Amino acid sequence: MEKTAIAIGGGPAGLATALMLAKSGWNNITVLEKRPSADFYEPDKSFLYLIDGRGQKCTDFLGLSDRLAELGVANTDVNFTVIQADGSQNTSKMPVPGSRDRKTAYWLPRSTFMQLLYQEIEQNWRHCITVLFDTVCLEIDRAIADSDGSEKLKVIAKNNNEGDDQNLTFETDLLLGCDGITSIVRKTLSKWDDSAGSKRFEMRHFPSPSSGLKYKVLTLPPQPPLNRDGSERAIPSTAYAIRGAFRDRDRAVSLGLLPRKNPDEPRTANIITYPDRDIWKLQDGKQVFDFLETAFPQLPIDKILSSEEVARFAESQGGQFPDPQYCPGLFFLLSENDKNTAGVVLMGDAIHCFPPDIGQGVNAALEDVCVLHQAISEAENDLSRALPLYESLRANDTAALAKLAQIGFPWQYNQNQFRKNLWRVNVILRVLLNRLLPQIFDPPAILMISNYNLSYDEIWRKAQKTTAILYLLISGLAIASWVSIWRF
Repeated sequence: MEKTAIAIGGGPAGLATALMLAKSGWNNITVLEKRPSADFYEPDKSFLYLIDGRGQKCTDFLGLSDRLAELGVANTDVNFTVIQADGSQNTSKMPVPGSRDRKTAYWLPRSTFMQLLYQEIEQNWRHCITVLFDTVCLEIDRAIADSDGSEKLKVIAKNNNEGDDQNLTFETDLLLGCDGITSIVRKTLSKWDDSAGSKRFEMRHFPSPSSGLKYKVLTLPPQPPLNRDGSERAIPSTAYAIRGAFRDRDRAVSLGLLPRKNPDEPRTANIITYPDRDIWKLQDGKQVFDFLETAFPQLPIDKILSSEEVARFAESQGGQFPDPQYCPGLFFLLSENDKNTAGVVLMGDAIHCFPPDIGQGVNAALEDVCVLHQAISEAENDLSRALPLYESLRANDTAALAKLAQIGFPWQYNQNQFRKNLWRVNVILRVLLNRLLPQIFDPPAILMISNYNLSYDEIWRKAQKTTAILYLLISGLAIASWVSIWRF
């Protein structure tokens, strides 16, 4: 019997899962995406992805890795330039963990990667994948009986291009919750879950020094000028940190520009700082322009920011980094004893979400796709076996991801220079100990993350093991010192 699948959310997880299912023999797949197109440009969500070896496990399976390399900037080719307020510059090679366990990673805009996935659907899989843009899921129901008596899932959606009364109704065997941190699919499962006190579908939150930081994005022209006379322009494949002139707590800001391949595309500059800072209190475009012109005397602000862009920046609400969080429950079956039961599976930001410190948002989502493929293949498309298997294979990693986000590189946004320096000392100590005694000490977590042969759970356990050994050594040294002092 032919099975149907519907993905709520047409981001990386949704489109990649649709392609995975199509390549696995499913031929009735629908993706519902609230944005109007695959490459829709949202200024404050104009993220750049760094797709590493984990993400490339999925692009390898989908046959898209060669195209990924063509569209992206290899991390091995990226320079990093710091531009101070006085115009002085320092350029270095962006550090890349080196080992046979790492693949070359590629920087590319979110919109470019989304278009890559969507073009693959349009060119090769239109016969079995339908993507409906500008479509919002309104409701999910489980009370639909099939002709053979088994239940299916019903999805009610609204296409914004249709009339007010033109809701869309779908029935499906497999519902994919790829709809992000505010997932309507996960919230529905939380209501359906009748396991007393389990809260399987409620996110578990963890504190992080980068949680709650506010960000906005400025859209700059392609290859914007980097000095007052305009003689030096930004190199597309170079990352930049442009330091502001203000040193006081309330006004200090920096601009961060990440690399991109296409020299004709606009550059984006991130501003990330605490939510109570002065830059977020600016009311209109003139105030934003005056602030930035004073904050960045090394830049010709009038040549790189239009009046429309500074006005948009002032009006934008921006965004805030979430707490590191994960969901313990990854699936739901309508009937546990029916081989033909319908089921729901959660993926991507719907089950693990965190600040961008460790660069694993998209990579973790693409690895979810690979794990689901493994589960479905091993279970021979039997959802009653595949979905529990998916959870058993992936649950520990989702929890480990949230914990790794706490310790990965949370101080990189210059919130506290002293704490940032302590983090660096800890990383350097672990690197040195690993080189001296690799059988005992593991590298710091931020370096192990790029080793795609290690699961997130393995990385977390290795990091905790090294921490425990360091605590024992420090405690032993402290006791020995105390004994020595007491004796003499």
